[in-house]
Order: sequence, then C-alpha cells, then structure tokens
Amino acid sequence: MNFSDTQIVNSIMTDHDFETTDQINDADLIFINTCSIRDNAEKRVRARLQEFKRYKKQKPGLIIGVLGCMAERLKEQLIEQEKMVDVIVGPDAYRDLPRLLNVAETGQKAINVILSADETYADISPVRIDGSGVTAFISIMRGCENFCSYCVVPYTRGRERSRDPQTIVDEAAALFMEGYREVTLLGQNVNSYRCSDDSGFPELMARVAAIDPALRVRFATSHPKDLSDNLLQTMAAWPNICRSIHLPVQSGSDHMLKRMNRRYTRNWYLNRIQAIRQFLPDCALSTDIISGFSSETEEDHQQTLDLMREVGYDYAYMFKYSERPNTLAAKKYKDDVPEEVKSRRLREIIDLQQELSLLSNQKDVGKTFEVLVENESKKSKKELSGRNSQNKVVVFPRINHQPGNYVRVKITACTPATLRGFIVDE
Repeated sequence: MNFSDTQIVNSIMTDHDFETTDQINDADLIFINTCSIRDNAEKRVRARLQEFKRYKKQKPGLIIGVLGCMAERLKEQLIEQEKMVDVIVGPDAYRDLPRLLNVAETGQKAINVILSADETYADISPVRIDGSGVTAFISIMRGCENFCSYCVVPYTRGRERSRDPQTIVDEAAALFMEGYREVTLLGQNVNSYRCSDDSGFPELMARVAAIDPALRVRFATSHPKDLSDNLLQTMAAWPNICRSIHLPVQSGSDHMLKRMNRRYTRNWYLNRIQAIRQFLPDCALSTDIISGFSSETEEDHQQTLDLMREVGYDYAYMFKYSERPNTLAAKKYKDDVPEEVKSRRLREIIDLQQELSLLSNQKDVGKTFEVLVENESKKSKKELSGRNSQNKVVVFPRINHQPGNYVRVKITACTPATLRGFIVDE
C-alpha cells in the first residue's frame, strides 16, 4: 500500500513541476513514506532520518517530509522529536503537498494529518517509477474497521472506503495497454470492498479479469472472516486470476484469536482453507503469524505450529509481537511474554515454515508452469526471473525472452524460496 501511495505522491509532485532524482545529493526535497504496524518499522524510519541530517547540513534549504502512517500516528510529536523534519503528511493528505511545501519554504513547519471519509485519490493516475513495467499495484480501497487489538492501522488509515469500480477497471485497462501484464488489487481488507451499487469484491475481480486473458490479476489482503465462497468461485471461473491467496491467521490458538479480536476461530479458519482447496486445488497459501502476543502460553504456541503443519503454507510472514501505542492491546493487556521467549518461538515458527516451503516447492519439481517474466535474475544476466500463478519465484535460462513475456517452464530443482527450471516448447 505504501508503494502504491508513493506512486500517487509522484503523480501529484510531477503535476507541480517536480521531477525525481536517483541521486540523493541532488535532491531539494526528500520524502520518507512510513509504516507504523510494527515498532521495528518506526525504528528504521528514525534511523533513516538521522542519515538525512548530513544532507540538511550540506544544503540548508533542503526540505524533509515524513509521509504516511507514522506521520498520522505521531503528528506534531514527530517534529518535536526529529528537529530536521519540515513536513508531516498523513496518508489522506497528499493532495495538500504543494501548499504544505510552500509553507515549509518560508521556514515554518507544515502539517496535515486529517483522515478522509471518502476515497481520496480515485481520479489520480499514479506515476510508476523504478518498476519492472510488467507488474503494478492498484489501490481499490483504504482503511480498516476490524480493530484487531494489536493493530494500529484503523487509527492511522481511518474508516473503510472503496473506489468507484469503473475507475479501477479503467486504470487496469490503461496499464495493460501500456504493456503491464499483472495487476495486484490492494486494500487493508480487500474482501470488504463495496461500491455504490452494492456489488462487492468478487464482481470487481471478474470485471478486471475480463479486460484481457493476458492480464494476470492478484489481490492482497484478505481477512479470513470475509473470505466468501463467491470469491473462490469467481477465482475458479477466471484462469487469469492467480491461484494464490494470502490469508493471515496470526495464531492457531482460539485463546489468542479471541484476545487479538480476530473474530474467527481456529475451526472457522480451517473451514476456509478447506473451501479454498475445494474450489482451487492448485492454489498457493500464505499467511501472517505473530509470535509472543500478550499472555501467549507454550500451548498456544504449539497450537500455532500444529496449524501450520495442518495447512502446509507455501510461504509466510512471521513477526514478534511489538506493542503499538493506543491500540486496545496496549490499553488493556500486558506485553508479558519475555523477549527471549518471543524470539525462540519466532525462530521455531520460521524454521518450520522453511521446512514447509521446501516441501511445497519439492512437490513442484517435474511440473510445468506458465511464468510471467519480470526481471533478470539477481545472480546472473544469463537468467531471467518471474512468478507463476501461485506467486512462486521461478528462475530459468534467458534464451531470447524479455520481461513481459509469458513462458512455459519445467521445474527441475528448488530451494525453500525459489523454483528453477528450463523453458519448454509451446
């Protein structure tokens, strides 16, 4: 979502006669777009701001702006803590950037962190830079109203609001005409998408998939309580909707799920997994897992490991719990799991997922997949890299193909993170 927001900022700035530079010493203006979902993310932002001090000394007129969720959460406090920051802009206030920069140029601090009740940027065409020209993100909705007890997003992103579906379809169609071959529809919870005619996310997915069979469609992220059979049936009906679902579980323990205010049980979640397997037998599954949430016991932890084994995730995003200020958990629960216990449990989760990822990839050896070429391989210009419908990275010899091509690759080897193979005749 922040990557998509940065492209919107690029559009607003270029419309006001700014241009980007890849040389930070040449910059008159530096924005850092931030995340507040974990404490570690905010620490990285603060470290980066400290790095920017030397550029401020070299160029006294340099303006430094903090954008996004951290700006929304800390507001004026951030300017007090980080003296070199000139502009603070929340995720719904990017249209106001030109005015705020005029204020900052006079030597004053400029702040706008007002959250909107409407979709803020539906009519802005994002300026996409530093991308492959093959894949693109499209924001379809903003905000979240689930209020998971550990999560700061509802407070930094505001209430849920959805874009008009035609603007989304038009953006995806324009990207396809420009040569893009994959779009990812983004939202804090895409399953909550709802437009004015009361149609929902499955209908939107079908409309985007109908643009052209050569346009792949992905989405992120789903909340398990909202993953409907209707969506799964829609995915099954359109071959160009990718066979990959990210379904965050966070914990395998009902005790933890209730404390996290996730609003589903372990059995409900496993029922959704069963439905995915029924409608989309070849679908890859990924998840998010939090280690060491308030009052988590060893039994709770073991239940998470057991659920991971039962589902057999293809990959996962795994984190230690970090308390976020002003969330329900911060107000109501003690962060009472020792740091060393959190770390040990996280390591066990990561180690198990490595095993599961390797097992999943080993099952693909010998199979042939359609792969969308995205980039040169990081290790060799003689190889290309792309992803299959299941969102798995595939590396193969270059031959004469280029990014944006579809190729059929037979898998011959794998690691936990990557499939390797060779191109087969059409």
